[in-house]
Amino acid sequence: MLAITILLVGILSRFIFHVPNFTPVLALAFFSGLYVNKKWSLLLPLALFILSDLFLGLHSTILFTWGSVLIIACIGLRMRGRQNMTLTMGGSLLSAVIFFVVTNFGVWLMFNTYAPTWAGLVQCYMMAIPFFRSTLAGTLVYTVVLVGLYEIIARRVKTTRFATVLLS
Repeated sequence: MLAITILLVGILSRFIFHVPNFTPVLALAFFSGLYVNKKWSLLLPLALFILSDLFLGLHSTILFTWGSVLIIACIGLRMRGRQNMTLTMGGSLLSAVIFFVVTNFGVWLMFNTYAPTWAGLVQCYMMAIPFFRSTLAGTLVYTVVLVGLYEIIARRVKTTRFATVLLS
């Protein structure tokens, strides 16, 4: 149940009006690694991007965006069961940084917008900083919301008959 809800929220968040790059998609990938069944924790965030990219449009940096989302879910998997507020926020921050570094490297590599030199790579990252601010803010805010809601719900239903349905 939780896995399907995460996927739907993630897909819908890419279609509704939002501040550019201020979306829950990276937080959902991180959250998926933290809480979703291990079998689905990598597949769900990837499915989120694949399905929404089919509608929004495919692009030449797909391997970089999809790959970074898998890395982010792996960060969540690595932290599973050991998270606290500091580690969770650190993992969220790391998720945004990884997405920034990997996807902008892809932009530099795949497009002829920047010179194929070290200076061109640095310029690519510098030009992307305004987008990173929104990505970072969105990832941090949505991580707090998702993890907070999950933990509140989990504590309240842990001893009820709904626990196996909601928390699996």
